Amino acid sequence: MISEQIGLDLLRTYVAVCRQGSLSRVAEQMGRTQSALSMQMRRLESLLERPLFRRTGRGVVPTAEGELFLGYATRILALSDEALARLRRAELSGSVRIGLAEEVAASALPAALGRLRRAHPGIRLDVSVDHSVALGRQWQEDELDIMIAPTSVVPVDAMVAWSVELQWVCGQDYVPDDARPLELVTFDAHCMWRRRMIDALAGIGREHRVTFASQSIAALQTAVEHGLGVGVLPPDSIRTGKLRVLKPSDGVPGPLTVQYGLYACDRRTPVVDAAIDILLEEVRTPRDR
Repeated sequence: MISEQIGLDLLRTYVAVCRQGSLSRVAEQMGRTQSALSMQMRRLESLLERPLFRRTGRGVVPTAEGELFLGYATRILALSDEALARLRRAELSGSVRIGLAEEVAASALPAALGRLRRAHPGIRLDVSVDHSVALGRQWQEDELDIMIAPTSVVPVDAMVAWSVELQWVCGQDYVPDDARPLELVTFDAHCMWRRRMIDALAGIGREHRVTFASQSIAALQTAVEHGLGVGVLPPDSIRTGKLRVLKPSDGVPGPLTVQYGLYACDRRTPVVDAAIDILLEEVRTPRDR
């Protein structure tokens, strides 16, 4: 039985630490000291009588028992959000057109849309996942109500913007050969990440060749893990134990920073506003941005 001393605020803090892998980053976002946050996590471990975290060179990651508890904590918070939304708002119905850049659609955004669907069963979601250039075209043609994409794709201000740091990664056993062109695993030619990768490599005079291209971030993860080349991924897509982060000393540029934004149409219905509220909760509590 979970102790009654484990409240929703403690669960939210635990989930945030698991997602970001950094006590200091979460403490900064919450306006608290790292020592206070560490004490809170130790208290949670004491209440559960289980170790929930282990330290790594890059921060903290959940133990096997911590992963198990993370699943329950996430479900409890989702149910709480759903209950509050249903009680506070009248039943909404209608459709909302949402465009997601493929490279961010694999993160927690689908979970946020799932919360929206559970809170408002009458809402019909029309979600388009595509590369950034195509999304920008849809936005300009008024085919989307909400879009999450790089800020470079449209000449308007986003409701909120954030930065994503992309790390150069390779498989655990892959070793770049300085005497040969660097083998790249990347999105197709439309992707901003690919252009940024190539520009950065040109900046350090590093030759390259694309060995694998896909529009699926899951396919890119798998290709890099199996040694087909080097790619760039955001921290929440770097699977511990399967990928190795490269440094400039390995013959690659430094991390790349790209900016994303959440855009919303000017004329909004209550349905669109409900979707915006839930998506804003996600992007304002980023995992590693």
